[in-house]
Amino acid sequence: MTTVIHSARLVDDGAVTNDAWVAFEGATVLRTGTGDEWRALPAVDAIDAAGAYLTPGFIDIHGHGGGGASYDDGLAAVATARALHREHGTTRAVLSLVTASIDDLAARVALIADLTERDATILGSHLEGPFLDVGHKGAHTEGLLRAPDEAAVARLIEAGRGTVRQVTLAPELPGGIAATAQFAAGGVAVAVGHTNATEAEASAAFDAGATLLTHAFNAMPGIHHRAPGPILAAMRDERVTLELIADGVHVHPDVIALAFAGAPGRIALITDAMAAAGAPDGAYELGGLAVTVTGGTARLDSNGAIAGSTLTQDAALRLVVSGGLPLPAAVAALTSVPARAIGVAGRYGSLHPGAAADAVLLDDSLAVTGVWVDGARAH
Repeated sequence: MTTVIHSARLVDDGAVTNDAWVAFEGATVLRTGTGDEWRALPAVDAIDAAGAYLTPGFIDIHGHGGGGASYDDGLAAVATARALHREHGTTRAVLSLVTASIDDLAARVALIADLTERDATILGSHLEGPFLDVGHKGAHTEGLLRAPDEAAVARLIEAGRGTVRQVTLAPELPGGIAATAQFAAGGVAVAVGHTNATEAEASAAFDAGATLLTHAFNAMPGIHHRAPGPILAAMRDERVTLELIADGVHVHPDVIALAFAGAPGRIALITDAMAAAGAPDGAYELGGLAVTVTGGTARLDSNGAIAGSTLTQDAALRLVVSGGLPLPAAVAALTSVPARAIGVAGRYGSLHPGAAADAVLLDDSLAVTGVWVDGARAH
């Protein structure tokens, strides 16, 4: 049976197409079109979008959990957190792991590698640490931070069996540039982040193979008129995608607008969500550190530093659009841009024929009213 979602405003490929339809055959997009052409398809299960927005499924390349659960805490926790974010339009996700020992991280990426074989909505793992700058550690345990070395990098790549999608590291650490090249050669997207890097050091990392900036503006030097730092290095390098947490807390909306203007087509809207996303305020833990969430903002008990977010990707969409970003650019930052950043463009992040049948239906207020994963409506 072919599923057709029709009478939609399709937001894909940098444009909004009115009276559009998308046909799914099993887990794949079969065809797209406009008007009543879909009626010629045989054996159709027709869904009337009634003029709602239809977008590709959202892709979160940096998130730590939600629904009260953290991705570091095993299979049941992963299932709980993924269910929460799927309700908000995130059809595919990279599971981010906070700093831990190399032994623990190797075990966790191996578990995620196993999980990707059973659940194709999980795109792999993201190692946010332990190769981070102590002075920009954020919500990471200082005693577990360390410089990278060839053996540790090789072990993590091997444990992931091709599913370590991303690693965040501070390239100015001893061995940082060599580790960047080693990870990149192993098929891992390297992100500069939790760093004290200068513009020159960040640029050296990009030349060595780094292609991402982890949660731009956070946990790194800001832009100074005599010291541009890693942010401008990333903005000026067409090879680099900048992650951004658009929750109105991590980055001011005016600075979010500046980032989109400075790196058009290269901003990936991430959640960096911790367990409290979609859950009540209160006491939580992130990577073994005590966190209190008040008014939806998570902060470390020890020093008040921001500790991840409680963001969902649909809320990020609403914030950037309310700030004046055109809807097609905002949707791209949740779909095609993150897909490209981790090497899965084409299969995910679009509703072109042959792509995965992942889609999100949004009302006029950009609230999620329907989610499809591999052609099946999610509940």
